[in-house]
Amino acid sequence: MKSSKSMSSLETNKKRKTTTTTEKKKLSPNPSLPDDLLLIIVARVSRLYYPTLSLVSKSFRSLLASPELYKARSLSGHTESCLYVCLQCCPGYRWFTLCRKPDQTLSNYTTKKKSSGYVLTTVPIPSFSKASFSSLVAVGSDIYNIGGSNYHAPSSSVSILDCRSHTWREAPRLRVEQLCLSASVLDRKIYVAGCYNDSDSNSLKNFLEVFDTETQIWDTEPIPCSGRNDNFLYSKSTCIDGKFHVVTKRGVIAYDSKKVRWDSWTGQSLYYLTYSNSFCEIENVLYFVSDGEFMWYDTELCMWRNMEGLVGRLSRLPPEVSVRLADNSGKLAVLWEEDLPYCRSGFAGMKKIWCAEIALEKRKSKILGKIEWFDHVLTVPTENDLVKVLAATV
Repeated sequence: MKSSKSMSSLETNKKRKTTTTTEKKKLSPNPSLPDDLLLIIVARVSRLYYPTLSLVSKSFRSLLASPELYKARSLSGHTESCLYVCLQCCPGYRWFTLCRKPDQTLSNYTTKKKSSGYVLTTVPIPSFSKASFSSLVAVGSDIYNIGGSNYHAPSSSVSILDCRSHTWREAPRLRVEQLCLSASVLDRKIYVAGCYNDSDSNSLKNFLEVFDTETQIWDTEPIPCSGRNDNFLYSKSTCIDGKFHVVTKRGVIAYDSKKVRWDSWTGQSLYYLTYSNSFCEIENVLYFVSDGEFMWYDTELCMWRNMEGLVGRLSRLPPEVSVRLADNSGKLAVLWEEDLPYCRSGFAGMKKIWCAEIALEKRKSKILGKIEWFDHVLTVPTENDLVKVLAATV
């Protein structure tokens, strides 16, 4: 009897072990590798290959979105800058990220007629509220959408896209509903300038709020600006020289957070930014594409200068094309559109999106640009428009 009971107990334990082993195999993307080892291996792989790895299996997709993976990447020093592109489609918005083709090797600009190996791939992000060039900013691994596209209706909403898990979450709302706001980042704080409807005076008044991304809290006291003559309606903003600049139709003013004061800006040529979405700041230098020419702003002389060193296609883009710029780890990321001509092969109503990466070198009173690569990375219907390109660190 004891022997029979012992055999029954052994069989039960064996079944339990088999079940546990089976469950672990289901959780692991690669049953032949321990989970910890697989995590270390994938953490060392460039994020550019993650869209391809996500096609391996459902388990792999879960691994690539897990907090443990990005903690391992951070601890091992393998975080990197990744480009995200927001397109306004018909209907709604779509997000894309730059990745590497699995069957191509990197080639530089000097290689003849060879693909760079880069392509824009769709990011499976749930639908979200409207967005505009001025409402989107990136801080670390997060992209903030503040107020959305609030040109016609005031909004106080703030949502955050986690570029590790590709999920949206809500953040604390603005203290007031702002209209036509513009956001920029300075020292990991988001400065938001806009207008709000003052019910007492039945008029629009300026408003400036500051959001601390570390504490996830809005400053309790708004920065005084309602009495200024500069109207923040349809303004643009940027951060250079440690100040938050608001570019309005009447001029440029700069807020100095250290001295807690507003300064008038003598370089009135920043006024051009009011009508453009083709600018970005890299290492305290403002870059701008005007009529197809790449330029940078000399803060000492308060004037725009041409970027030197660019050759070929990027020496000057067609003046009418839509261009977006971004800081990609100190390099200038450039995206622009090219309409395809009508033909019978099915390309009617389509356009190409091109991407380039330009290394920057400062030499006394000039900045040289070196094209590291450029390529056609996406084809979309002509109704789709570039909203913004941002770089997140993951």
